[in-house]
Amino acid sequence: QEVREQMAQLGFRSVEEMIGRTDILEVNSAVDFWKARGLDFSKILFYDAQLRKNPVRQTESQDHGIDHVLDQELIRLAQPAINKKEKVVIEKPIVNTNLTTGAMLSGEIAKRYGHEGLPEDTITCRFQGSAGQSFGAFATKGMTIALEGESNDYLGKGLCGGKIIVKPHAQTYYDPSENIICGNVLFYGATSGESYIYGRAGERFAIRNSGAHIVVEGIGDHGCEYMTGGRVVVLGETGVNFAAGMSGGIAYIYDPQSKMDSRCNLSMVDLELVSDPKDIEELKKMISQHLSYTQSKKARYILDHWETCLPSFVKVFPMEYRRVLGQMMKEDEATEREELVFK
Repeated sequence: QEVREQMAQLGFRSVEEMIGRTDILEVNSAVDFWKARGLDFSKILFYDAQLRKNPVRQTESQDHGIDHVLDQELIRLAQPAINKKEKVVIEKPIVNTNLTTGAMLSGEIAKRYGHEGLPEDTITCRFQGSAGQSFGAFATKGMTIALEGESNDYLGKGLCGGKIIVKPHAQTYYDPSENIICGNVLFYGATSGESYIYGRAGERFAIRNSGAHIVVEGIGDHGCEYMTGGRVVVLGETGVNFAAGMSGGIAYIYDPQSKMDSRCNLSMVDLELVSDPKDIEELKKMISQHLSYTQSKKARYILDHWETCLPSFVKVFPMEYRRVLGQMMKEDEATEREELVFK
């Protein structure tokens, strides 16, 4: 009621009438902060009813063009999986105007099953072509998205449990491990799930990754920037400034030419050999899965020459993460001792 009275005092009957009426606003002259002195708001607050011929609020509905996007067809074809958890395989061509492919399908799964998602590989989508931006964004549990071709920027953005596989066309004659197959800022903000990329990716790879497990064959600058969790395996070179702000998770880099010392940002991480049996097992498993999903020649070579190649891997380990893990291990050991004493 008080708000209505104030609106009435200004001569307004509804909120809609207030939209755009910058002539009613006043600058508070009582604000005496040095940064505000001398600021001229006249152009921001300018209002002339005679000059304003275009509406300043929504007067008609806007067509965002989502009624005919590729995801609408994916959702229709995936109904048996969404409704009954039956396995579905979808095969479609894709072009770079197909944006954020998979995100709406993920939303439908989330509406029904929440974060739990569907059982692994319930919905398998296989695409051929050049995917547009944000391919596989927010892919959730139960979704497997495979692309034969190449992808634009932001692939796997917000990945939350799904699986993304990218490999070149079957007729490719060049060495995929030496060529770019995906754009920049892949897996930005990914929280879980896995991905296998048979080729190189652009810059800012796995930035803010907090839980996804990813294998790629080379990346540009600023890889694993601000990463807080998950695992990243790079079967090739990285650009400069790798691991800047990386506070969690682990990265394994295949570095036979010993370039990581000069390319890694060492302000928050340490570099060490992969010697712990658990690390070796984890690394080998991820590379084996990469080979299984992509048929990568480089992965096959490394696995076939495992004892020779293993010393060329560098483990990128955040110092703070090491400290926390060490503390957790001490607490676990203390708990185990208490349980033994109690028994």
